[in-house]
Amino acid sequence: MEHLRWSARPQLQRPLIIAAFEGWNDAGDAASTALRFLADRWRAEPFASVDAEAFFDFTTHRPQVRLDDEGQRSIVWPRNQLSAAHVSGLGDVILIDGTEPALLWRTFCRQIVGVATRFDASMVLTFGALISDVPHSRPVEIHGSSTDVELTERYDFEPSTYEGPTGIVGVLHSELAEAGVKSASLWAAVPSYVHGAPSPKAALALVDKVTGLLDVNMLTTDLQIATAAYERQVNTLVSDDDDTADLVRQLEQRYDEMSDPAALVEEVEQFLREATEE
Repeated sequence: MEHLRWSARPQLQRPLIIAAFEGWNDAGDAASTALRFLADRWRAEPFASVDAEAFFDFTTHRPQVRLDDEGQRSIVWPRNQLSAAHVSGLGDVILIDGTEPALLWRTFCRQIVGVATRFDASMVLTFGALISDVPHSRPVEIHGSSTDVELTERYDFEPSTYEGPTGIVGVLHSELAEAGVKSASLWAAVPSYVHGAPSPKAALALVDKVTGLLDVNMLTTDLQIATAAYERQVNTLVSDDDDTADLVRQLEQRYDEMSDPAALVEEVEQFLREATEE
């Protein structure tokens, strides 16, 4: 864990680790929004970060200059922050608010694996969001997968059978498996015709899914209000364009008729292949 920068040394008991990474696996900012919502509601306190220097090409992923209220300048580097919280009825949790790195993926992932093994994590769960041919007017589809048989049975996940190119999430799960750390992944589907806009609806679906799986109560009023506003805005956008309106009607019909639970699994695998081949 030579690239970790510690600001505190929390005492944690077999924490659950939840991670999300900005980048191609964060369509509509849904995964990162869900992660930050959990961190805010659970009042997670930062305790470490992954030093960005070794893992990013700053000519393509440039740091940002920010000014505070007094006009003082600071540099904001790509974010890979680790925070900890104790959640009533659940126990200790580590939340990793990350940005997909450009370099040294295995070394980057080993920083996270090191944290998981140091604290004897009970499980690592990643959030993702993909662009898919789904209608915004229907419930968000969430796909859960794991290579661990026990987790697959406990949470009714799909066993992971994906083969092909992968991203940082795939590498992380591979490194976790080699280290003997249980892990799983949740993916939300975001409509292709509004993929560039933030999707609080997909973020809400991820939050609802994970809190349901963990049997934890959480007020999501803010996300529900944002979701209602999002749907109104997309409805307006769709009504102003005949081609988009026709596409949405077709997607709604397909969604309503779809009975194959493996359909989203296929969407996820196709997304992974296409995104990593670009």
